[in-house]
Amino acid sequence: MTRSALAVAVLLGLALAADVVAVPAGKSVEWDTPNGKVTLDGKVHADKGLKCPECHTKIFKMKKGTAAMKMDDINAGKFCGECHNGTKAFKTNDQGNCVRCHTK
Repeated sequence: MTRSALAVAVLLGLALAADVVAVPAGKSVEWDTPNGKVTLDGKVHADKGLKCPECHTKIFKMKKGTAAMKMDDINAGKFCGECHNGTKAFKTNDQGNCVRCHTK
């Protein structure tokens, strides 16, 4: 393999790896809830070392609107509650943590 072909292969590999590991700046998902708007910033999770496959498709399907999340389910350890249980990440059923996700 020539040096230039090797260089292209390495750069392509790095670009693809970066795409899997990190969410581009400004990429987020928002939805309205009875307790205020929730904004999920994928970059915040990526900065903690999480990769997309850890949640997608294990916890969440890739199609928007397929998860009918309710706080009772989340507090019972489903959806966001799989990690936000007080052990891996802040606990969702602690009243003091509501504003970490919900904004009025």
